[in-house]
Amino acid sequence: MKIGYRTIKTAIGTPISISLAQWIGLSNFISAGILTILCIQPSRKSSLLSAWQRFVACITAVVFSCVIFEFIGYHAFSIFILLLLFIPTTVAFKATPGIASSSVVTLNLYGSGHVTVSLIGEQFVVIIIGIGVGLLLNLYMPSLDKKLKKLQTKLEFNFSRILYEYSMYIRDENAMWQGKEITAAEDILAEAKQLVIRDRDNHILRNEHTYYNYFKMRGRQFDLLKKMLPLVTHLPKTDAIAFKIADFFERLSQSVHPGNTAITFLEELKELRREFRSEDLPETQEEFETRAHLFQLLHEIEEYLIIKNKFKKSDVSPWKSSKAE
Repeated sequence: MKIGYRTIKTAIGTPISISLAQWIGLSNFISAGILTILCIQPSRKSSLLSAWQRFVACITAVVFSCVIFEFIGYHAFSIFILLLLFIPTTVAFKATPGIASSSVVTLNLYGSGHVTVSLIGEQFVVIIIGIGVGLLLNLYMPSLDKKLKKLQTKLEFNFSRILYEYSMYIRDENAMWQGKEITAAEDILAEAKQLVIRDRDNHILRNEHTYYNYFKMRGRQFDLLKKMLPLVTHLPKTDAIAFKIADFFERLSQSVHPGNTAITFLEELKELRREFRSEDLPETQEEFETRAHLFQLLHEIEEYLIIKNKFKKSDVSPWKSSKAE
């Protein structure tokens, strides 16, 4: 059984809040622990937002409770009126997540049977301890770099396999390929999307979020890879230019990595286009359809490379001939 860091934070923070409130001498010291449990969040950004929402909701709850309980009385109907007015108010203040936390304070005041200045002050201290301890614990967030790097490596491996299988399919219609790499890449991108958003929210003051931008770029490339699939698998026939495109795909499959030397392949793609235009005009419908598929395939692969080229400054000088996507 794996214990997550949020569980560990909750296990540490709750007794700290209760002990601190008990040491100060608060009668509702258990409430501080409950507030801390409700404040543990998955990222620093969500933690700051949650703390603010819960603080606003709790203060609002204190005001509503004092007015309604003292004027209407300490019975169930008062709770009905309070919630009827309090919930829309928290929605207006954009503090809806704090409703559960504020109920702790509300019930403390309700259970007292009489609101006093000292009791109100005690609720403020409970709020500060409970939310404050949760906020302090949430300042520590474990690094996600290792997980993201692993996903990056797995994704690039699948991209490489997809490009290689495309080259093989163009050559000999490799019907044995089941396309599992496409499904795997889709799953990796979905997992990475959740992690990079959390990683970005953990670094609020950082301007550049490398992994966020990287996986966003790969997501756009993956959409193009999926668009290429029907063009490759429904190619009416193969000819000389088709085999050259297959060779291009194979070389590209061997060069998928985080760096950017896509300019080399873009130059090679220009040469392929020149050869494509110099070919004799198709004479049959099948030849015409083949050329149409190949022309569209060249367009999609060019977009694929342009996306990478815009993502990062080129690692290759114009006079160098090393190839890497």
